[in-house]
Amino acid sequence: MKSDVSAQQMNDEARTRLTDALETKGAHLSFANAVRDFPEKLMNEKPPHVPYSFWHQLEHIRRTQRDMIDYIRDPKYVSPEWPREYWPPQDATTDRAGWDKTVNEYLADRQEFIELVSEPETNLLAPVEHMGNRSILRSTLIIVDHTSYHLGEFVMGRQILGEWKSELA
Repeated sequence: MKSDVSAQQMNDEARTRLTDALETKGAHLSFANAVRDFPEKLMNEKPPHVPYSFWHQLEHIRRTQRDMIDYIRDPKYVSPEWPREYWPPQDATTDRAGWDKTVNEYLADRQEFIELVSEPETNLLAPVEHMGNRSILRSTLIIVDHTSYHLGEFVMGRQILGEWKSELA
């Protein structure tokens, strides 16, 4: 089927869809909704049968996103040791200031990622040599998938502990 859509229009549409996905718009729960009204008493709580706390999950999402940005931007970047450096230590805890720091750093990094994807000179499909010839599109989709996965876990934990208010609950 022939299309009257130009390559530029397709690129613009792809950038818009990727931005929406990074911002968890559309079919996924937004990051803002997942963390909204989160009770301080549960920040360091581990839901039953879960080895990490709510803050651990947010910090893991943040660290992984930051790693991907650095991986894309810096040809000499060395990723942290997996999985140890992608998660806080099991006994690490936080307070409201630490929680807010994690949330704010995640949001700042996400904005940086969005700006990278939105730059017209960013070729989303080109193989990037220092990334093993993988594309920025691939890396973006990994972050979208990873964040969505862990936000789902995060909200499920809130539901299990009776700390999730939604029209579906």
